[in-house]
Amino acid sequence: MTDQLTDTLRSQLADLQPAMRRVGDYVLADPARASTLTITDLAAACDTSEATVVRFCRRLGLRGYPQLRMALATELGSREHSDGPSPTGDIAPGDDLASVIEKIAFADARAVEDTARSLSVAELEAVVDTLVTAHRVDLYGVGASGFVAADLQQKLHRIGRMAFAFPDAHMALVSAALVGPGDVAIAISHTGTTIDTLDALRIASERGATTVAITNNPRSPLARVADHVLRTAARETTFRSGATASRLAQLTVVDCVFVAVAQRTYDRSQAALEATLAAVADRRVRPGRRGSED
Repeated sequence: MTDQLTDTLRSQLADLQPAMRRVGDYVLADPARASTLTITDLAAACDTSEATVVRFCRRLGLRGYPQLRMALATELGSREHSDGPSPTGDIAPGDDLASVIEKIAFADARAVEDTARSLSVAELEAVVDTLVTAHRVDLYGVGASGFVAADLQQKLHRIGRMAFAFPDAHMALVSAALVGPGDVAIAISHTGTTIDTLDALRIASERGATTVAITNNPRSPLARVADHVLRTAARETTFRSGATASRLAQLTVVDCVFVAVAQRTYDRSQAALEATLAAVADRRVRPGRRGSED
């Protein structure tokens, strides 16, 4: 929990009651100052009560306020030992292009690192167990998450797994109505609140399929429907809703799933990769051949 406190807070912020959300906003805006305040001072700064601050701490899985201060101080200390200053904050209208590049690169790299740290090995292993024996794998996601679903479908297909991605909401519902025991349905949503994705996974669950959610919010409606949750850790901001950072976090999880399945079924997967590579080998321009001369 110590290393993941702010990640956990960001993922749950939208689900907090207004008073607790004010505390969360304050902590995220200035964690260094928050770590030095007494519970009375923090409550006053957030226009709420000490009891609300305690409930806020427990919502994050902490016993009380002293543990919150300790977790913040530990996390801040860990960041101070990283190489160089970190370009934090949202992209502002007045930022020059160099600052924009720096902030985007930092956020994307941080999303991958935080996701790797947050990903549960036990949950990942359980998901891989189901995928190795699955009859078929159906993947749901819309918008940017739909591209990630398509990426996992392509990866699984290349190692001989029957997988289908459904970025269209109606087709996802049709797919979900046809799965059953022995099948796996994977839903991808950064917020975990996308209705189209949620409805498809809920139907798949009712049909008896094993369900998996890839989401940034482990307390989201999507996570509550799923048998297994693979958590990402990426922050979306004003200019970056549906941004690269959240997709990179999701793709990090997807790569872990794919590689783990391929590793578990090494001989079969290796043969399938070699066969599919050979099938498209002549689709590339060979050395000495100029494609424009056709």
